[in-house]
Amino acid sequence: MASTLISAKLPPDVDPTKAPIAFGRRALPKLSREIQSPELLTQQRALMALCDLVHDPENVYQAVQIGFLENLKTLLLHHDSTVRQKTTEILYIMAMHNVGRQGLIQNAVIPVLTELLDDPEDICRKNTHQVLDMMAKLPEGAVDILHAGLIPLLVVRLKTESDEIQELILGTLSNCLRMEASEALATDAITILKEKLTHPSATIRNKAAQVILEIGTHPEGKSTVCEEVIPLLVSLLEDTDPEVQASAAGALMFATIKPKGRCLALRAEAIPRLLKLVAVENSKARLSAIKTLTMLAEVAEGRRKLLERTDIFQQCLRDPSEAVKRAAEIAIRVIRWKPF
Repeated sequence: MASTLISAKLPPDVDPTKAPIAFGRRALPKLSREIQSPELLTQQRALMALCDLVHDPENVYQAVQIGFLENLKTLLLHHDSTVRQKTTEILYIMAMHNVGRQGLIQNAVIPVLTELLDDPEDICRKNTHQVLDMMAKLPEGAVDILHAGLIPLLVVRLKTESDEIQELILGTLSNCLRMEASEALATDAITILKEKLTHPSATIRNKAAQVILEIGTHPEGKSTVCEEVIPLLVSLLEDTDPEVQASAAGALMFATIKPKGRCLALRAEAIPRLLKLVAVENSKARLSAIKTLTMLAEVAEGRRKLLERTDIFQQCLRDPSEAVKRAAEIAIRVIRWKPF
């Protein structure tokens, strides 16, 4: 039988850890006021509610428009770990949307994130690195990370962070060093990356090889890669993980542009390993292997060894990938070249 008494219990669909959300477009302005409240519990509950809302890009757009990011920047330095955790989580979710990434750039959020690289809470540091990894995928975001002087700080943290965070750091470095590698070279990043090339985690080995690849695309980076890591890259051509093989072949391709790199690769017995990759199904690995072998064919010793194996390149002329076919044609031409 129905009773006129009002129950003290909350309805089953009400979460007491989250602030009540106002209807429609009033929701975000209300939460914006609440996260500035002097009451810690009010701030925490508002952040919990906001975390759900920013999965919707329309809400992210509105949040950026009403100036939410300025308030969130302030909360990044809050004394309470829960506030910092939820704030970094919100920024990460926002960074998944293009409008959110643009908002983070316009509001100069990245320099403030520097303060959280040494946060005592693992989850805060992880969220921070997730934000940086997402931002680095955007050229403007990568530039902001470079301008904030984060590269040396990120390189150093490869020594101390957990494997999960190391993967994020390597992803960030890969995208940033595509644009500029001088800071990484100045901090002796190659020495640390060499250690990561032999890491038990295939993901870390793969990402470390990708970072070395990006360093090798710069003139000043080629010499360092030649001197330091070519033998390791050659050994990774036989890695158990196909993605590691592909990344190592790509890094080796840039390292062998310099004559010294070709000599070191030949000395490390790169040719038989690269020829094996030409026959694999991974088209990325095959393409990098063919291009690297083309480089090695410019050395008399390399050309002599490859003249006996042109049949492998002939088979690549039937490859469905136009890039692979074109690379194979160039390789055959270089291998068969004779001085007049």
